[in-house]
Amino acid sequence: MIVSEFIPKPYKSFLESGSVAYSSPSNIALVKYWGKKANQIPANPSISFTLNNCKTLTTLKFEKKTTKGFSFEVFLDGIIQNEFKPKIKQFFERIEVYLPFLTSYHFKIETSNTFPHSSGIASSASGMSALALCLVQLEQRLNLEMTKGFFNKKASFLARLGSGSACRSIEGTLIVWGSHTNIIGSSDLVGIKYPYKVHPCFNNFCDTILLVDKGEKQVSSTVGHDLMYRHPFAEQRFAQAHTNMDALIEVFKTGNLSAFISIVEREALTLHAMMMSSDPYFMLMKPNTLEIINKIWVFRKKTGLHICFTLDAGANVHVLFPENEANEIREFIKTILVMHCQNEQFIEDILGEGAQSIKI
Repeated sequence: MIVSEFIPKPYKSFLESGSVAYSSPSNIALVKYWGKKANQIPANPSISFTLNNCKTLTTLKFEKKTTKGFSFEVFLDGIIQNEFKPKIKQFFERIEVYLPFLTSYHFKIETSNTFPHSSGIASSASGMSALALCLVQLEQRLNLEMTKGFFNKKASFLARLGSGSACRSIEGTLIVWGSHTNIIGSSDLVGIKYPYKVHPCFNNFCDTILLVDKGEKQVSSTVGHDLMYRHPFAEQRFAQAHTNMDALIEVFKTGNLSAFISIVEREALTLHAMMMSSDPYFMLMKPNTLEIINKIWVFRKKTGLHICFTLDAGANVHVLFPENEANEIREFIKTILVMHCQNEQFIEDILGEGAQSIKI
């Protein structure tokens, strides 16, 4: 599937060498994306909060070459990472038609995360979106007529071809990806800013990420998505996602936090239920994940505070709550929940406005 609007006209200039840099955040889905079609098309729509502190910083150095084919090196925290090269090569192959300069340069990709790699904090989302943004920034230097709106749209489109949820990391704070009848402008190809009214209570939401297990996941998200092809509950799950998207439209309009909690937690548990009922089945939650969930339920019932959890494809727990209830909830997290984290580590985050260019 080729999308013609993202195929550039002949470039007006060409650079011998240089560098560009971007930071791009992670995101946490409220309605989950799990299962995809060909060409990185989601099987159901999703919506996410863009985070602020959990991000990937990527510098892309480029130098003109005369040899054919792709040429690149990848470094994570200053250490060369040859194991990343197959995924980057696949990404370049998918996007070459949209960025024809890719075979004209040797690239040095230098990246670092503010959070543990492959620990369920959407490192592929922030990593691939940061790389896509760097590439589009380079293209912008070759084609100065590119508008900011088109820049973000193309970056989201390309990021999706690297990692589906990466298309939701370009902008903030509430992003929709996947075609949904009742959300105008929604698309399977790019993430868009949520277009409707959002109650002020959602403007300053907090996300404390409890690092239950900082190791590599036993089963990658790519494998998990593929297992939805023959999943016995796939169609019901995809329909549920659409239903929950509709419900959230009303929730965001009215500020009904109790309904928000119910939808978000059900989505998280359904995601992991899909994993545990696939063939072959697998489990990414750990015993401490369940300890944290149960303690959140007890605390919420006791206090009436609007604390809830969500999970990504991993063992870590995202604890979501409104900023005006932060003091008591953060105290609960630090005194009761942190003991269930690996080395008592956690990350305090808030909603962010999306990716940012880095001056170098």
